Amino acid sequence: MLSVVFVIAVLAVGGTSASTEWGYTKKNGPYTWHKHFPIARKGLRQSPINIVPRKAEYDDALTGIPLWVFYREEDDVMLENNGHSLECQITQLGYLTGGPLGNKLFRLAQFHLHWGADDTRGSEHTIDWKQFAAELHLVHWNTKYGSFAEAVHKSDGLAVLGVMIKSGVENPVFSVVSDNLGGLIQPHSEDTIPFSLDPTDLLPGDIRAYWTYEGSLTTPPLFESVQWIVFKEPVEFSPSQLDALRRLIDSDGNQMQDNFRPPQPLKGRQVRASFQ
Repeated sequence: MLSVVFVIAVLAVGGTSASTEWGYTKKNGPYTWHKHFPIARKGLRQSPINIVPRKAEYDDALTGIPLWVFYREEDDVMLENNGHSLECQITQLGYLTGGPLGNKLFRLAQFHLHWGADDTRGSEHTIDWKQFAAELHLVHWNTKYGSFAEAVHKSDGLAVLGVMIKSGVENPVFSVVSDNLGGLIQPHSEDTIPFSLDPTDLLPGDIRAYWTYEGSLTTPPLFESVQWIVFKEPVEFSPSQLDALRRLIDSDGNQMQDNFRPPQPLKGRQVRASFQ
């Protein structure tokens, strides 16, 4: 998750060559990240996790202030193959508040995805160890801080919406992205698509039902700064839309597939649910 977060965070902490030291191969994949980022093993709130619905604690306080999103339509869709994921930069003002965030206001910065080589795997979070074909992350930063770079390493700096994606019917909104990846096959390539897209339309129909917990970025530097909100209801992408993602090339020169981190230990954390 959050390769753009990594780049900004690197600038914030003084610069490093670490961006070339991690990926998703056997040599530089998640099981090796601790070599350069000790928090990968020593951290107390690492993400993603396996969510066990029967163990999640229903919290009626989450419905007291309903989760609320207000996103604006993007006039142009700014996409990047950053070598680890496909990312869309948000230029319009969009906000998230309510639910586990209370009255704090978080601004939408970008969304990106993680996916597998086939439909049996791809999501970072699992539900009772079930993995979905992909997972969409909408990344927000706490506006009490002056910038994304300032917020990214604070314990309450970020809030991320996690949307599970299963293979099914075509998603007409995501077609704006999946139909226009020809110029983004190579890593570190960028393109601006002259079509409009409202991030709201990428969310499931019911955003009232979700699990939430305190976690981290799921890519280096793995800062423990994220309030995760993972929706119960998945959305569908067609097989051809998922295949369009799988044709991208990553920073190691391979097809960009299986770009997900496995679930991490809970270490005493409680997952809360907004529904019974």
